[in-house]
Amino acid sequence: MTESFKKAVEEVKVLKQRPNYDEIGVLYGLYKQATVGDINIECPGIFDLAGRGKWNAWDKKKGLGKDEAMTAYVEVVEKLKAKYGI
Repeated sequence: MTESFKKAVEEVKVLKQRPNYDEIGVLYGLYKQATVGDINIECPGIFDLAGRGKWNAWDKKKGLGKDEAMTAYVEVVEKLKAKYGI
């Protein structure tokens, strides 16, 4: 893991305002892709809405390399810092 990625992971936790649902989904998908790689679990059942949302966010990043995902995560966090403050 790169230092900039580790820093971004910590910075997103202290934003002045919580990102919206879509932004959180993007962050989650990029984080899982960067730390685990391609999705390796089955899609949760239809009644597990939160689990399904996370699964879909991660599945959208399938095929993205770990380094690319880390870079994209850092870029998203920088935009969120500008939008919400830190």
